[in-house]
Amino acid sequence: MTVTQGTGPAELLARLRAGDAGLWPEGNVAPDRLGWVTMPERMLSEAADLTAWAGSIDASKIVLLGMGGSSLGPEVLRAAVGSDRLVVLDTTEPETIASVDTDDAFFLVSSKSGTTLEVMALLAHFRERVPDGNRYAAITDPGTPLAEMAADFGFNRLFLNPPDIGGRYSVLSYFGLVPASLCGIDVAGLCEGALGVDGAAAVELGLAAARAAQEGRDKLTVVVPEPFAAFGLWVEQLVAESTGKQGKGCVPVPTTEVEMGDDRFLVALELDDPLELGAEFYRWEIAVAMAGHALGVDPFNEPDVAVAKARTAKVLASLPLPEVESGDPAGVSEWLTGEVTPGDYVAVLGFLPYKHGDALEHVRRGLRDGLGGCAVTAGYGPRYLHSTGQLHKGGPDAVVAVQLVPRTSAPSLPIPSHPYDFNTLFAAQAIGDYQTLLERGRRVRRFAVDDPKEVR
Repeated sequence: MTVTQGTGPAELLARLRAGDAGLWPEGNVAPDRLGWVTMPERMLSEAADLTAWAGSIDASKIVLLGMGGSSLGPEVLRAAVGSDRLVVLDTTEPETIASVDTDDAFFLVSSKSGTTLEVMALLAHFRERVPDGNRYAAITDPGTPLAEMAADFGFNRLFLNPPDIGGRYSVLSYFGLVPASLCGIDVAGLCEGALGVDGAAAVELGLAAARAAQEGRDKLTVVVPEPFAAFGLWVEQLVAESTGKQGKGCVPVPTTEVEMGDDRFLVALELDDPLELGAEFYRWEIAVAMAGHALGVDPFNEPDVAVAKARTAKVLASLPLPEVESGDPAGVSEWLTGEVTPGDYVAVLGFLPYKHGDALEHVRRGLRDGLGGCAVTAGYGPRYLHSTGQLHKGGPDAVVAVQLVPRTSAPSLPIPSHPYDFNTLFAAQAIGDYQTLLERGRRVRRFAVDDPKEVR
């Protein structure tokens, strides 16, 4: 079906603010996903309460147990203010989980559905280590199993988020602003910044990005100032999961340095103050929703994310884990040279401990330069399964995926009340994603490393 067209940015913005689901193809989920549009005003009225509550939590460490886009917003805010109080734990990798210091820690459990596999496994693990319910708070939708658990276990507080907001559009709701308040960030200032956004200009940005993609410049290269590099993670998942479907999409390439190419659409951000992130979050939410309008896709669904989840469940239901061949990382560049063609992009998918962030970026830049400036992205698994994985599977058939997995297994880390440990879950997620990419006909190869710097 052809999407109803507006006559210009101002009209499109008015239709968005009015909740007009006719902006997107028939059958879209927008009627249940547009709550984010009014969140800045709503949360501004709750800023004082959030700040007061955050001031009552005197723990030296806040551990956020989450997964997907709803957890990346807090990571952006944490990094922007240089907070070492907040730890965003959105992985099932056992070494990273085991490294979390629980002494004097407060846990924030974040899950829209209240059933997210990774979050529930993390909660089971930490409740065994720290059973005091007063050292937990939860953010979830009304009526979820997590909401019931928070009541049963006597959590310090339960934040019920409006249910008409998807994870990747939730940064200006409780999912992003509760962690922000615990980092000492001025929540009201973030909301006020969002309310001051030039909405028509944001619409124009989204339309321009979509038009560029339709013209072959689909590598949306977002240049972020170094102090705000983490913002690239958030905008990447928003763009990828919202537009990458039905063989279409903008391919986000976050970077801190200018990257040029015939297939690039470059957007350079100017950020000087962490409070400016409120406006930047909202600007991109509007822009990406409008990019979906122009591309003729539903920016609020994620049909291909569920596929990898189902494949992981299938792997876990038929243990032991299957053997999957892994190549020598010294041969990555040689393999890519034979696979990458003009217009392609490379996705480095690292199922590795979080300590390798700098090394992954080093690999990304090295492969980019070695391939003559080809667009290269890098992300951690299983985090990307809930976001950019949508693009890799459902977007343009232009991805060449390099999956990096551990050569040496971490010590076993049990998951209470589960028939498998974190090691098995982590490996099953990597295998499930690899198998799904193969089933979709994507070009993908696994390589086993102890350190990403082994990639050549």
